Amino acid sequence: MKLTKKSHACVRLEKDGRTLVLDPGTFTEEDAVLGADALLVTHEHPDHFDEGRLRAALEANAAAEIWTLRSVADRLSAAFPGRVHTVGHGDAFTAAGFDVQVHGELHAVIHPDIPRITNVGYLVDGTVFHPGDALTVPDHPVDTLLLPVMAPWNKISEVIDYVREVKPRRAYDIHDALLTDLARPIYDRQIGGLGGTHHARLASGASAEL
Repeated sequence: MKLTKKSHACVRLEKDGRTLVLDPGTFTEEDAVLGADALLVTHEHPDHFDEGRLRAALEANAAAEIWTLRSVADRLSAAFPGRVHTVGHGDAFTAAGFDVQVHGELHAVIHPDIPRITNVGYLVDGTVFHPGDALTVPDHPVDTLLLPVMAPWNKISEVIDYVREVKPRRAYDIHDALLTDLARPIYDRQIGGLGGTHHARLASGASAEL
């Protein structure tokens, strides 16, 4: 499987000539969805869900489909009947040849005064886990954790403890558009030194073979 990092929370996974794209939002390059056979969206916040880009992906490929939670599916399903699938915690499905399990139910707490919304994470082929905006620990071993490294709802101690709890073989940063290049070495050193696993980051457009 080939993993390609796109800006912020979006990644592309490629296997056997097919492409799965997760969380293409407004901080992500417009070409992130090009050629997608399947798309997964963790929740409705615009840095993870850009309705226009998803519509463009479905219009460009008549066979492309989306799996997501209800708040996102309701905005797309009428225009693309049979191609937008609603999922929730505990569901399992196959998308473009990738086996996917759904874990998690709620977005992390941003502030007690802000109501929490639904958020789901996706475990792909039993190895790669994208948690969206939550520190969900799946009840399944994780080989590659896509790590939300910087967000209004987290702090570095929580990120480090999350890596320790999931115990992946490696962790790649996502949710990093708010993290400046000046601060990255601090995060790299602390997460890498304290997380207990191989920690790395990919520049947007860079890839790794999993």
